[in-house]
Amino acid sequence: MTITRTTSLDPDFIALTLRLDGELRELYGEQQAAYASEPPGEQVPWGYDAYNKFVTETAVVAYRDGAPVGCGCFKELAGAARSVEIKRVYVGPEARGTGTGRAVVAALEAWARELGFPEIVLETGPLQTAAIALYESAGYQRIANYGPYAQLALSLCMRKPLTPADASR
Repeated sequence: MTITRTTSLDPDFIALTLRLDGELRELYGEQQAAYASEPPGEQVPWGYDAYNKFVTETAVVAYRDGAPVGCGCFKELAGAARSVEIKRVYVGPEARGTGTGRAVVAALEAWARELGFPEIVLETGPLQTAAIALYESAGYQRIANYGPYAQLALSLCMRKPLTPADASR
């Protein structure tokens, strides 16, 4: 497996996140529609979805035998003191159980650490039990829902400090 740093405009990243969106719609049904619009009270530019539609220069794509099988990205968290938020982490069914998810998260953490960010946060859903287990095993701890997720019952938020000591994880 190789992990390549890229942007959220990369065609492989886009294709993987479209697969993620499809799986989330299947998992959560109509409830997933809450994430397809602007958060209540948020002022965001037209055409921008503060939850999942944004452009970032900090995305990764995981490849196995030349095929894209996983992805993730992060963006600086608005209003936070030098925090980043992991977004759009996905591993296709063909690569689950192979360590791809753990490698994607580790690559994102390493990149954020290189850029000097002291902590990383994320949001996932309560039905994504494999993702929750992955994040907890990587040292993330549950926190109160933050920012645009504060009023969303289907959100579960987590945080991890990024220190030199966790570079070996």
